[in-house]
Amino acid sequence: MATVPNQNENLTTYKLVVVGDGGVGKSALTIQFFQKMFVEEYDPTIEDSYIQHTDIDGQWCILDVLDTAGQEEFSAMREQYMRTGDGFLIVYSVTDRASYDHVPEFHDLILRVKDETQFPALLVANKVDLVHQRVVEEDEGKEMARQFQIPYIETSAKDPPQNVDKAFQDIVRLIRQQGLQQNGTTTGGRESKGCCQVM
Repeated sequence: MATVPNQNENLTTYKLVVVGDGGVGKSALTIQFFQKMFVEEYDPTIEDSYIQHTDIDGQWCILDVLDTAGQEEFSAMREQYMRTGDGFLIVYSVTDRASYDHVPEFHDLILRVKDETQFPALLVANKVDLVHQRVVEEDEGKEMARQFQIPYIETSAKDPPQNVDKAFQDIVRLIRQQGLQQNGTTTGGRESKGCCQVM
């Protein structure tokens, strides 16, 4: 088990941005990851930022996670957040087909704002605990992720949570991997053998 770092230690900060339609569970996922609790009621987010020290694959880092608004009226604000992001969780609800259909818009926006053809991102299919309300199948999510060449993960923020920690950890692993591929070495950390795979 890794020891908690000294406050003065120079740790890498990863800015993660959680995007997706309103009501897909972005805040529930973020709060479950940071506070280990499930928030039942839906309260539309304008912007919430969470920061904590986290040990990922034996390396301590600082996660700075921005939970963004899903509502269209905040789209200009959303672009501003995206410019500073190191990695993105694109979330849709498996119970809401419209949120799945809007994923390409979020993905295209990220690439346009970052002016890149590829950027660390993870496609997150949330609310998989609602089995009987599911309208978007796993194969559909995997196919979309394959088209975008990004990894796919299914999550539930409800207790007991499913893959919530893994989703946030995997996006950090992707950022670290990209740093290794671009630079040969990176201050962002070493490549993890257990990282997510592109479908």
